[in-house]
Amino acid sequence: MAHKDSPKIGETKTEMLHPMHVPKDELQGNEQRPSLDKILEDLLDFEKLKYCNGCGICTGICPIAKILPEYYNPRILLHSLPLGDEKILKSPQLWLCAWCYRCYRRCPQKLNLPEIFQVVRRYAVESGYSEGFIKALEIISKNIPLPISCSYVCFHPERVIKNQQIVADAIQQAILTSSPEKSKEQPFAKSTKNVAIIGSGPAGMSAAHDLAKKGYSVTVFEALPSAGGMLRRCIPKYRLPKKLVDFDIMRIKDLGVEIKTSTPIDGTQKVKKLLEEGYDAIFVATGAQEDQNFTIQGAELNGVFHALDFLEKANTKNVELLNTVSIIGGGNVAIDSARTALKLGAKDVTILYRRSKEEIPASPWEIKEAKDKGIKIDFLVSPKKILGENGKVTKIECVKMELGEQDATGRRRPIPIQGSEFMMPTDSVIMAIGQSPNTVFLPKTVELTTQKTIVTDPFTLETSSPNIFAGGDAVLGTGTLIEAILAGKQAAFSIDHHLRGIPLDPVDIAENAFGRENNGT
Repeated sequence: MAHKDSPKIGETKTEMLHPMHVPKDELQGNEQRPSLDKILEDLLDFEKLKYCNGCGICTGICPIAKILPEYYNPRILLHSLPLGDEKILKSPQLWLCAWCYRCYRRCPQKLNLPEIFQVVRRYAVESGYSEGFIKALEIISKNIPLPISCSYVCFHPERVIKNQQIVADAIQQAILTSSPEKSKEQPFAKSTKNVAIIGSGPAGMSAAHDLAKKGYSVTVFEALPSAGGMLRRCIPKYRLPKKLVDFDIMRIKDLGVEIKTSTPIDGTQKVKKLLEEGYDAIFVATGAQEDQNFTIQGAELNGVFHALDFLEKANTKNVELLNTVSIIGGGNVAIDSARTALKLGAKDVTILYRRSKEEIPASPWEIKEAKDKGIKIDFLVSPKKILGENGKVTKIECVKMELGEQDATGRRRPIPIQGSEFMMPTDSVIMAIGQSPNTVFLPKTVELTTQKTIVTDPFTLETSSPNIFAGGDAVLGTGTLIEAILAGKQAAFSIDHHLRGIPLDPVDIAENAFGRENNGT
């Protein structure tokens, strides 16, 4: 049965949204529509595609292909498009790309699959083929933990179907018809084993979801008053209304998962105590929730914010911003901060990034949307100091940069150009220069990297300390929601085998679609 306190997502629809219920006048222009062949010709460099050697990198590193291998294979989908088959336009595969851009960044030919699929999605909907969207939602609802949050943050149907109510109704109906009490899937026999999960973000809650369905008693420990981690704390409300996070969390609680909020595990002895208290395994899923230190003169002035604190305050209380806001950084958190600043009333928002357009780590589509909203991005610019009067920010001194030799990240190192300093008036500065995990609470037996991320076995996610597993941003550094969900599912799979005494090897992991890149070694 559903939890009596389960939140409602607006007005519940009693009928599934039929594909043809998407009114054509709510879609992007469908007059004088070019043929699919013409769209594909414009989209695909056929000479480039012709020489594709089928390396499979796009599929091999795709989180969705790992979670849903029976439904999604980006390489096969890409090679099916030139056939112009109507079945492709009806396929849910078109709607299952999660916009992480891992395929694009690793593709030897730089084929931009997310945006190729996006244009074909648009053509499908404009042509009246919206059933793929509905089928994709059903697949997401039944197979991915936190399906509502994931639908909004990862899959982005609103980028084609501009009527937000249509999107909301379709997502809501898909989730309601696949809620835990309606599922025909029978859980494993109830286990006597207990699992503790530290952190209630997407990795932790995904692991809790899968372990509970396997019959384990699962307790999640969360330091904050509410569960959800970065979903609640820092993803802006315009991207993910917080009542939707409540609904996703409640669906997992309805599986029998206990969530202890306001219960920090903040000392090394507390982790050991969990094992002594009878927990048979621990999964550390604390994410990367601390802003990296950035030493700059003037950081103490009023009007200077760290990005995560700024986003958290914007989600929970009023934040006063004046006319001009400068963002330091180039990742997705910088983009979120910039767009949130606009929504809070800033008139002029500029992102300062020290490398070139080619090196910026933010999602290309997020950058495009930010620019469409009027946000400026100054490339090859780095701040030197923040200046102010009477304790308040008034300007920022910057220096122009040029790119030198490659550094350890594989990107060209930014080098200051002597004598290129200039002043930039600003009322507020938001520092979005990266996040790092808090690992000080872990026992010394848990090995860490020099970046303070947790070292794990790349296949099983077990740490150097017996019975302690870790995954998500605490291991890999900041990533996307779907990558965190994948890590949680991988951890649940490994913990289940570990507690049942079934050895795991890389083949077992690969066959169960939970392989994952791991830089925590």
